[in-house]
Amino acid sequence: MTAFQAWLAAAAERRRELGLVRATLITDATTPMLDLAGNDYLGLRTDPRIVAGAVAAATAYGGGAGASRLVTGTLPIHAELEAALCAFTGAPAALVFSTGYAANLAAVTALTDADTLVVSDAHVHASLVDAARLSRATVAVARHNDVAHVAELLAASPLPRAMVVVESVYSVLGDAAPLAALAEVCRARGAILVVDEAHAIGVNGQGGRGLVADLGLSREPDVIVTLTLSKSLASQGGAILGSPQVRDHLVNTARSFIYDTGLAPAAAGAALAALDVIRTTPALPTQVRHNSDLLAAACGIDPVAGAVLSVAMPGPDEALAAVAEAASHGIRIGCFRPPSTPDGSSRLRLTAHAHHDDLTAACDLLTRLTHAS
Repeated sequence: MTAFQAWLAAAAERRRELGLVRATLITDATTPMLDLAGNDYLGLRTDPRIVAGAVAAATAYGGGAGASRLVTGTLPIHAELEAALCAFTGAPAALVFSTGYAANLAAVTALTDADTLVVSDAHVHASLVDAARLSRATVAVARHNDVAHVAELLAASPLPRAMVVVESVYSVLGDAAPLAALAEVCRARGAILVVDEAHAIGVNGQGGRGLVADLGLSREPDVIVTLTLSKSLASQGGAILGSPQVRDHLVNTARSFIYDTGLAPAAAGAALAALDVIRTTPALPTQVRHNSDLLAAACGIDPVAGAVLSVAMPGPDEALAAVAEAASHGIRIGCFRPPSTPDGSSRLRLTAHAHHDDLTAACDLLTRLTHAS
């Protein structure tokens, strides 16, 4: 056994000891399951209108963009999607990426430099953590949703520029960021505010336009939004929303945009169709939040900000056992285990979906599972 093979074997054994072994599991579409684990919050992923949008785009433009956006990979459908995102959220300009991960990398790495302090909330997504690490900026981690700590870190910095990085609705606890207070602190300190709206678009705000739009922050030049197309928008990809100057800077400097192939046409077409469905069906965001409240009550936790619910479990083994028990009853739920959780806890992770009409059986089971723990 080589040194490298021994290192892999030791790491695998350590994961087994901690109950943290992961594997890719194929989802069998032929087996009926009530999905309370996926991120298709509005239930649009297999909607015929979204599928038709993807098919039409692939028929018109082919299977892929064919090149990076700065070569020949910017297609008319990219411009159409960017315009639609602006119309939906009220943002002045948009730039779409092949993934939400790439969008978050671009937002942090391209909009900072060695003279920048990045203040990152302790619970931000791994893509934002990686982006901060890859940037040349000085990084400080703020206590979760602690506005006073953010202000303290900004005030103590000798650097001329600063960026505060948060999520509008967090993917682990499902809680909302105090965006209005954070925006005020950023204005006072001359910092830019980057808000990941991955879990809020399609769910929160008037008509599902997100919390940034709901607070009237969409057109502030120092507020930048990142989002994914893979959750409520039922597709794949990501976007950054901001001022035209921010868009121009990203086009010229963001490595995860410059050196990446453009978003696949089918993904752009599906996202466009989803935006249209959300715009013309304003009841969808209301329904997903209603279902979220039902699930929270069943689990004995407080209502959450959006579609993501988190239920603390004693440990990883108990979390996995609850997932298996739910699956045996035809209900798919997820769980978070270290290192996926920022606080090192093990949690059940549930997601509400707008298209679930009857959650009675699921709520009964969840009550048994969570109260037994």
